[in-house]
Amino acid sequence: MTKELWKGNEAIAEAALRAGVEAYFGYPITPQTELLEYMAREMPKYPGRVFLQAESELAAVNMVYGAACGGTRTMSSSSSPGISLMMEGLSYIAGTEVPAVLVDIMRGGPGLGNIQPSQSDYFQMTKSLGHGDYHALVLAPSTVQEAVDLTYQSFELAEKYRTVVVILADGAIGQMMEPVELPPWRELMSEAERPDWSLRGAQGRPNRILTSLNLTPEGLEQTNLRLQARLDEVQRNELRWEETMTEDADLLLVAFGTVGRICKTALRAARRSGLKVGLLRPISLWPFPEQRLLELAQQVQQILVVEMNAGQMLLDVRAAVQGQAPIHFYGRMGGMVPLPDEINQQIDRLLAQPAGQSGISQTGNGYHRQAVAAAVAGRV
Repeated sequence: MTKELWKGNEAIAEAALRAGVEAYFGYPITPQTELLEYMAREMPKYPGRVFLQAESELAAVNMVYGAACGGTRTMSSSSSPGISLMMEGLSYIAGTEVPAVLVDIMRGGPGLGNIQPSQSDYFQMTKSLGHGDYHALVLAPSTVQEAVDLTYQSFELAEKYRTVVVILADGAIGQMMEPVELPPWRELMSEAERPDWSLRGAQGRPNRILTSLNLTPEGLEQTNLRLQARLDEVQRNELRWEETMTEDADLLLVAFGTVGRICKTALRAARRSGLKVGLLRPISLWPFPEQRLLELAQQVQQILVVEMNAGQMLLDVRAAVQGQAPIHFYGRMGGMVPLPDEINQQIDRLLAQPAGQSGISQTGNGYHRQAVAAAVAGRV
């Protein structure tokens, strides 16, 4: 198919339409508002589809919950503060074991923060997405094309595992324009194709009950065991990552989303200078590609994690590497985007020092934990 120039937010919305989304509920918040506006304009053009701007993110997520219980292909989108308001409803959706798709176009925080791109929702998205023992399937694109492809796939993944699937991007991807090849249109789900657990009216059949409320510990434990078995299946089947020039790498970069593509630019510059640098870009943030990272850690001399936060994925990298290689960190916060030159400075510095040394000092406005700890102790 011919490629077309699309803005990230609108391309994600178009991909959801082509995937057969039947209901969208949301509330405007920068930098994802264009996604909602696109749905508001386009969904009424197609029979059998519903768009509704709710009075808040809290209302929107509970509308998603209700539509999902009816076996309807449904979604919402928001940005960091709005996502925080959805947490209770997302936990209800997970506890009821119904599918839904959520797009989070991250912005700077904490608090109201700003509208610049950030990656500081990593903890919020990967470490449970609300209260309870569960995970969402979290997918992190690094290009508009990948955002389209992952969004298109997300509905079938949500239905396969009866869970929440999150497309986790940031304001840069939401706002940028890139050439995109759009996927084909899917037909809307027919009544005969509705799942046998869905609530579509009980005429001529026994009642069905969907709820996240279970007052007996024995019953709730069974629900949790069922969820864990399903999550084990996700971990076996849905691991996704991209590797670049890892075969002979001495230094491995680990980065996701927008920072992953920036690191790829830095990697190419390093390779032109004769430096053996590789990149592992996790695409599924949960499940995290920990086994592959462990294998690479046993091959390389050092690892540099780069994020637009204070080191959230860093904790998962440390757990996966199990001490097999020194790990360093470079991060920008508050909506600051690291530039390739900054990352190349860190690469040059690390490859110039003995491989056994760990930690990385503050360079420019970059952040690392040791520098801040020293400042708090009054040593700098």
